[in-house]
Amino acid sequence: MSKMTMSQKILAKHAGLDFVSPGQLIEAELDLVLGNDITSPVAIAQMDKLGADGVFDKDKIALVPDHFVPNKDIKSAENCKCVREFARRNKITNYFEVGEMGIEHALLPEKGLTVPGDLIIGADSHTCTYGALGAFSTGVGSTDMAAGMATGKAWFKVPSAIRFNLSGKLPKYVSGKDLILHIIGMIGVDGALYQSMEFTGEGVANLSMDDRFTIANMAIEAGGKNGIFPVDELTVEYLKEHAPGKEYTVFEADEDAEYVQTYDIDLSSLKSTVAFPHLPENARTFDEIGDIAIDQVVIGSCTNGRISDLRAAAEILKGRHIAEGIRCIVIPATQAIYMQALNEGMIATFINAGCVVSTPTCGPCLGGYMGVLASGEKCVSTTNRNFVGRMGAIDSEIYLASPEVAAASALTGKISSPLDI
Repeated sequence: MSKMTMSQKILAKHAGLDFVSPGQLIEAELDLVLGNDITSPVAIAQMDKLGADGVFDKDKIALVPDHFVPNKDIKSAENCKCVREFARRNKITNYFEVGEMGIEHALLPEKGLTVPGDLIIGADSHTCTYGALGAFSTGVGSTDMAAGMATGKAWFKVPSAIRFNLSGKLPKYVSGKDLILHIIGMIGVDGALYQSMEFTGEGVANLSMDDRFTIANMAIEAGGKNGIFPVDELTVEYLKEHAPGKEYTVFEADEDAEYVQTYDIDLSSLKSTVAFPHLPENARTFDEIGDIAIDQVVIGSCTNGRISDLRAAAEILKGRHIAEGIRCIVIPATQAIYMQALNEGMIATFINAGCVVSTPTCGPCLGGYMGVLASGEKCVSTTNRNFVGRMGAIDSEIYLASPEVAAASALTGKISSPLDI
């Protein structure tokens, strides 16, 4: 019997093997190689150094300038020029220019470029997002990206797995963000180091696709090699809308698959959760949170900039105004999400509430632009990392939260539960 997890089966297939076991080194064929405007120029320079003669497949590379786009300075303009010219030279099908681009990990599934059973690498640590669709996807360095673009292959060490067995249904105002913060708080930022985080159980059916994207996105924040969800009816519906006619393979874990550990989580028992500085594992619920005044709120990112995130925030902000002295920045993750939010009246809701709405960008999440923090400032953010200096000054503080908590906090000027609004 094979005794393989979902992730191990995908790796075995792409390595042309019947069976793989944890710790085994394999070379596997890639379905997609991803890069952005920060990591791609390094990979492109590496390809030149290797003397690589073009790319392995112009249809299996995605280049998404999203970190400093529209360009904030000369350096970012040069980086984007490098990516643009490389894409043109190699006739890259999936290059997304300003006006068409979005935050990469929201854009690629929306465009139908990531499907179940795929093996995907990206020179960005949150590439693990696509596990929500039943793909094996993981972040790599720019050198691995270069090798992937040139050869269509990559080396992997087969990961062992941790199973998260979900039951029940999330309460009102509690989302996938709260679940993943709860998990990271429980196991720590290295609790799943180089392991596959596999989500199973009847509770999975009660998580929206956007919830699943958020959870898989932050697998890396627990040290995970990847996060992965089973393919169910909800996944199939998503694919019908975003990847119509595209072929894919559904892999299922063997019943006797081996897991290093199993955690049982009742979704109905979860509460709104906030990760305190300076690690995502510093998770607290509102019975452990005192009076913390804030300066800024960011609602967006590859973690929480999807349409359901904006709807959740808009529902709380509608007909209200953010607190005096608070800055609230709302960033739809893609142009399509921006347009949908516009059509649903949400952009007016945000602006009337005193928020600023930005074009899609990763900007503030990595302290790039569009919301950099000054010395001593505190920010509630729906992003994925709250390391020292992540969003600006090294003595600023980032509190990671759901869009619901972020919107409620913007209204009160302090970290607040949506239940108290």
